[in-house]
Amino acid sequence: MSRLVVVSNRIAIPDGSKSAGGLAVGILDALKNTSGLWFGWNGEISEISGEDDQDELSVVEDDGITYASVPLDQNDYDLYYCQFSNAVLWPALHYRTDLVDFQREAWDGYCRVNDLLAKRLQPLIKDDDILWIHDYHLLPFASALRKLGVKNRIGFFLHIPFPTPEIFNAVPTHDELIKMMSEYDLLGFQTESDRQAFLDNLSQLTSLEQTDSGTHQAFGNTFTTGVYPISIAPESIKEMAEGPLPPKMAAIERELREAQNIISCERLDYTKGLPERFLAFEALLEKFPQHRGKVRYTQIAPTSRGDVQAYQELRHQLETEVGRINGKYGSMNQTPLFYLNQHFQRSLLMKLFRLTDVGLVTPLRDGMNLVAKEYVAAQDPADPGVLVLSQFAGAANELTSALIVNPYDRDDVAAALDKALTMPLAERQARYNDMMAVLTKNDIANWRETYLRDLHNLTLHGGQ
Repeated sequence: MSRLVVVSNRIAIPDGSKSAGGLAVGILDALKNTSGLWFGWNGEISEISGEDDQDELSVVEDDGITYASVPLDQNDYDLYYCQFSNAVLWPALHYRTDLVDFQREAWDGYCRVNDLLAKRLQPLIKDDDILWIHDYHLLPFASALRKLGVKNRIGFFLHIPFPTPEIFNAVPTHDELIKMMSEYDLLGFQTESDRQAFLDNLSQLTSLEQTDSGTHQAFGNTFTTGVYPISIAPESIKEMAEGPLPPKMAAIERELREAQNIISCERLDYTKGLPERFLAFEALLEKFPQHRGKVRYTQIAPTSRGDVQAYQELRHQLETEVGRINGKYGSMNQTPLFYLNQHFQRSLLMKLFRLTDVGLVTPLRDGMNLVAKEYVAAQDPADPGVLVLSQFAGAANELTSALIVNPYDRDDVAAALDKALTMPLAERQARYNDMMAVLTKNDIANWRETYLRDLHNLTLHGGQ
């Protein structure tokens, strides 16, 4: 069996302090089964700068998996991670070209770090390894490996959206990025819209041909594209949600029972549509006065990239809106909107999801949004809550029994919230059962196995 090598911007080196989440849940089993290697940045900033310093490679063995990681120096971290990845690619790929801050120096740093990481990884690669690269930080990584002579199968999966040419063309180096991405053997996307947007970008830059077998040819490269919507482990979520409540939650449960409850949870980010969501809740209280004093909305949004100006401004905006809405619709004994800028343990969140009546997930643009899937999986089948979901989240392509809304239309979201809060039990159960059938069929294991099967079945790069 070929060994799996996973490369991601950050790697989850086990230390026994917390359970795996996110990407780790999806790949750890595959890494264990192949005695695989996980490679990436360890999150540390090195005081020493130097591309030839191989001593900084750290290797840890745990439970049959090899974790290999390197630090970045401050300059590379600033240029590759803070500036190009998160001030250019993140907003551009989420259709926020107004927030793109392009600097040529940052582009050079982004490419340099990808080259540096490729050089660190190359000596660790075996001839029959299969490589799986993850997310927007590493768009040029296959190109960097090919320059070093690596001919292994190299797959890529993009966890966030991919924009149409009209949007992506705003990135000055979009043409170079597209060409570099064509050096992967398999490019995986969350939705068909994302996959097609990538191909549309390609076809604007060069001749794009498709073979009878479904592969594409461009820039002298042959590659395949596919749609692989990432998912969750629904049984694991269900177990966390059903587990006994910790003592500190007993009071919370009693308090929640006093009203109908809407809950949202995501990191603080301008792509999540939080200001629009607050205004939609205000519209609910304004247009459906029967809910006043009887509904509570809790927004959990831990700080993300707090040193970035756009995020600081967002936090201030939300705090202002909370005060205004509560001042308008609150009373001495009832606060309608709670905004918690703090982190909650995942197991605790699943229990909170189970205790609430409505899950409100309305990003302005999202690759998938696993919170939507987690909310559904956490529900009590006998008395499930209702999911209100943005049409611009990748999850909306699968969870079609949610109440699908346009997050830019506050009246649409308010009407959906009213429908969710008044929905009969039989309809709630039917919608829940439909969505659980989808999540059970396409769980995180199916996502991983489908992608790796397709990657394994490809011919090696260059037809070897």
